[in-house]
Amino acid sequence: MFDYRTYATRKLAAVGPRYLPFADVASDEVPLSRLLRLSLFQVTVGMALVLLVGTLNRVMIVELSVPATLVALMLALPLIFAPLRTLIGFKSDTHVSALGLRRVPYIWKGTLLQFGGFAIMPFALLVLSGYGEAVDAPRWIGHGSAALSFLLVGAGVHMVQTIGLALATDLVPQEDHPKVVGLMYVMLLLGMVASALVFGALLEAYTPGRLIQVIQGAAVVTVVLNMCAMWKQEARNRPRAAAMKAAQPVEFTHALSSLVKANGMTRLLGVIALGTFGFGMADVLLEPYGGQVLGLSVAGTTKLTALLAAGTLCGFVLAARNLGQGGSPTRFSMIGAAVGIPGFLAIILSAQGFGIPLFMVGTLTTGIGAGLFGHATLTATIRNAPKDRIGLALGAWGAVQATAAGIGIALAGIVRDLIVGWHGDVGRAAQTPYTLVFMVEIVFLVLAILILLPALKRPVKPDDRLEMCAPAEPTTQNSTPVEVP
Repeated sequence: MFDYRTYATRKLAAVGPRYLPFADVASDEVPLSRLLRLSLFQVTVGMALVLLVGTLNRVMIVELSVPATLVALMLALPLIFAPLRTLIGFKSDTHVSALGLRRVPYIWKGTLLQFGGFAIMPFALLVLSGYGEAVDAPRWIGHGSAALSFLLVGAGVHMVQTIGLALATDLVPQEDHPKVVGLMYVMLLLGMVASALVFGALLEAYTPGRLIQVIQGAAVVTVVLNMCAMWKQEARNRPRAAAMKAAQPVEFTHALSSLVKANGMTRLLGVIALGTFGFGMADVLLEPYGGQVLGLSVAGTTKLTALLAAGTLCGFVLAARNLGQGGSPTRFSMIGAAVGIPGFLAIILSAQGFGIPLFMVGTLTTGIGAGLFGHATLTATIRNAPKDRIGLALGAWGAVQATAAGIGIALAGIVRDLIVGWHGDVGRAAQTPYTLVFMVEIVFLVLAILILLPALKRPVKPDDRLEMCAPAEPTTQNSTPVEVP
């Protein structure tokens, strides 16, 4: 009997290496179909990011009339868990389980946190806004329940993404770690694009009831996709667990200190913070800007997230192609930050009579810059990581990135509300608070470029294998996959 599933899998695997970035990381031991199934956890993370940063911030500010400061603080609440990504990654590196598993238990815990947050979120938002009968509810109920929902989703996203990326690196040789993490991030961006389009279509005719259906549907999809992603991915290795239990435990502070002292890591983390802050402040204001200043609908502004993600995907592909040929991560980090500057200028000018087309171009351009910058700094971080501390390194990268993004989101909302209160009537100068935030982002991108300049000009020493400005060297390590079931 003809097996259609096997035929479809083979066709996908044949097409993937030609058209899907980083698909050449697949091997006979770890086929592309398995890596794509694992990447489903990134699809759920992308869906959560689109829902929180894209759709809900617009709905809360415009349709539910929640102050932008409160919205920004809610979206920044996951910042509390961002520094813990480093600890979570380290714990998964050293986790001792009777079953011999390290990564899967943490992914499952993160999935449950995501589900719980999405389950209560829509009702919490309606109470927070005082919609319908909820107008008589005590304010602390709305604030507390909404804060709890965002905290749960944020904690789940941080845990699932950090450990999922570490699990992906376990499946391939060390020299392929940047490629497999790049593939996971491509799937994150594709998930964001698809989610933004789906959410935009579902919320074309916005109603509170439809909002409840969309968010709770996202909760169910998250559990289903993450379970599929985890299925038979991690090998049960009881001898390793026994050896780790008998070995002298490594202190987290010692491991983190060793990582930070690695050549170029301090400068790299500082650049990641500045660049992410520069690109991240717009996340909470881009869709309200399109709605209030340019008059776009909920569906129209939600699709902006898809455009931004598509631009980021293009940036990832461009960076991957050049870094794979020995390009300098420092150079492409600078290029990414530099591309973001005219992107934000185009967004600012769109409110000065140039209209929606220039706004779209600016959004796409900033996405490309963010993709170039993100992939270059990610590659540099992985090159700095010891092979037995990949989870710790990815956690440090994610912690710095998420912390900077969270602070940027919170400050963007606060600045917007302060300026609106100062003007007294947002209708007379609706673009003023947004313009100021976009200008601040340009300043931070310029600072990131200035910090990178000395590293770009400095000659590379022979022992600077982990130097951020050095291109990748040919590896001489054994390419046997790690712990492949």
